[in-house]
Amino acid sequence: MTTDLDRRAWELDRAHVFHSWSAQAALDPLVIAGGEGTRVWDHAGTRYLDFSSQLVNVNIGHQHPAVVAAIKEQAELLTTIAPSTANLTRGEAAERIIARAPEGFHKVFFTNGGADANENAIRMARLVTGRDKVLSRYRSYHGNTGAAIVATGDWRRIPNEYARGHVHVFGPYLYRSEFWATTPEEECARALHHLERVVQAEGAATVAAILLESVPGTAGVLVPPPGYLAGVRKICDRYGIMLILDEVMAGFGRTGRWFAFEGHDVVPDLITFAKGVNSGYVPVGGVIISDPIAAAFDERVFPGGLTYSGHPLAAASIVATLDAMEAEGIVENAARIGRDVLGPALHALAEKHDVIGEVRGEGVFWALELVADRGTREPLAASAMGALKKDLIGRGLLPFVQDNRIHVVPPCVVTDEDVSEAIAIYDEALAAL
Repeated sequence: MTTDLDRRAWELDRAHVFHSWSAQAALDPLVIAGGEGTRVWDHAGTRYLDFSSQLVNVNIGHQHPAVVAAIKEQAELLTTIAPSTANLTRGEAAERIIARAPEGFHKVFFTNGGADANENAIRMARLVTGRDKVLSRYRSYHGNTGAAIVATGDWRRIPNEYARGHVHVFGPYLYRSEFWATTPEEECARALHHLERVVQAEGAATVAAILLESVPGTAGVLVPPPGYLAGVRKICDRYGIMLILDEVMAGFGRTGRWFAFEGHDVVPDLITFAKGVNSGYVPVGGVIISDPIAAAFDERVFPGGLTYSGHPLAAASIVATLDAMEAEGIVENAARIGRDVLGPALHALAEKHDVIGEVRGEGVFWALELVADRGTREPLAASAMGALKKDLIGRGLLPFVQDNRIHVVPPCVVTDEDVSEAIAIYDEALAAL
């Protein structure tokens, strides 16, 4: 059923909204009017179980009352103020973030989102080291601003290569190993060897930073093998290179930890964040800066800034989000769901359906890699993936479909019952496929 409001929303969108990463003519966007927790709905009341978390950002769920109330309260007090001022809400947001960072971090530079967080982290690394090159992975996504999109490894980089000094490497991905590895240990050792050889070949003294997603998200939820991130840290230390870990998608509960890197015996020099810090209720991101890098700008001007850096409404949403996540055990819930409920259910699904080549993930951050043939690991065709996505939506589930994968990424507040419902829908759709 479609109401006049649904029809009006669709018509206005098609008439006037230019969509990202899309050819515009054939788009048929789903109309969403409201949401709560793990559910969204249109004006007609058709409900969907959101197992995409939109763009893997609604960690605390839709319309969390404490966060909505905090935004309203701040709007009544002060809607905006210049970043050059001191503002209590901004300071409290930074304090909440620092409280969850490793030792040796005391400053936060606020941005408008994850892309400009990575942009400014790159800038800081270049200024502090006096070097230019940035190494990142081919299987990665770091945002859609100048340096961030060129640091990105996927196809979106290629028509946007205007920034200088970017070099790409292959990271560990045992299911489709670039290194002829057969075990996680081999994959880790060979990926680290490859990375170090690229550093050496590029000239270690020219490399400012290695920029990695702690767990690559859009590229396939590629949980690094034990020892990989710690090994990257050693390479950085050996050659005086800054390590930037991108926690934009993986941070603030997504992996069942406050930061994904906490499970990998590593501390970076710079941490970028966005999405999960306030579930995207107000646009915000930032860079958590280690003390030595922050100190480098005590007497030296940092040549960067944003009009909305530390915007009060965004800051209020951060404070409320992190407080609610702490009080309600939401990060712990994500860890439990992944370990005891969602992970086992996805592995059981793979035993039923040969089209699932691999299951991987942690917390509420999982991927099903779909294949035409388990033996050859040939990716499932795009046409089949498109049909599967349409079927899942028709059955009342919002999926995150990327290439030949279904990313299973519900909000961190997901319940056991939500998981059971979603697994039944995946099961039915895969059987129909």
